[in-house]
Amino acid sequence: MSQTRENQLFDAVLTGDNPALAALIRDGTAVDPRDDQRRTPLLIATHANNVEAARLLIEAGADVNAKDAIQDSPYLYAGARGHLDILKLTLSHGADLKSTNRYGGTALIPASERGHVETVDMLIKAGVDVNHINNLGWTALIEAIILSDGGKPHQAIVRLLLDGGARMDIADKDGVTPLQHAKARGYGEIVSMLEAAGR
Repeated sequence: MSQTRENQLFDAVLTGDNPALAALIRDGTAVDPRDDQRRTPLLIATHANNVEAARLLIEAGADVNAKDAIQDSPYLYAGARGHLDILKLTLSHGADLKSTNRYGGTALIPASERGHVETVDMLIKAGVDVNHINNLGWTALIEAIILSDGGKPHQAIVRLLLDGGARMDIADKDGVTPLQHAKARGYGEIVSMLEAAGR
């Protein structure tokens, strides 16, 4: 496979030229080359939320779990950014639900932090461990509280996490529980949910 064909594949993804991308795939171009940051064309398409390019690449066999130099994969990035259509594609094509990002977190943890309600729902239903603890000592529930403003999206996420089996007794590295964090921030709705779930 000539470097030229691989370069053309990257160019097609970077410029959003999906017809050119489709033609290259039809011609048998390898779909998982790496750039100097170890990114695959699929990861670049995911960065741009180019659903059609991602679909073409995934259906041609691109690896949804291929990690770049900073430990992002198409699956992890789609989850973290709330790119639902691409996330669905990765989940139906072998996404590794146990894979973790550079912080040692599953896709569910940044999705919870960033307020992506539908993404959180999708990941919980897919079977991601709701009680996974990342390198910072935080679960998705803790991040949904300490890295949020306590507003409606994060309230919905806390509800989804609790309904999905999130444990409230998993404290951070300083021994502070999700309920204590919510109380300290004055997040009344979240405090009420946690207290009700704890009974």
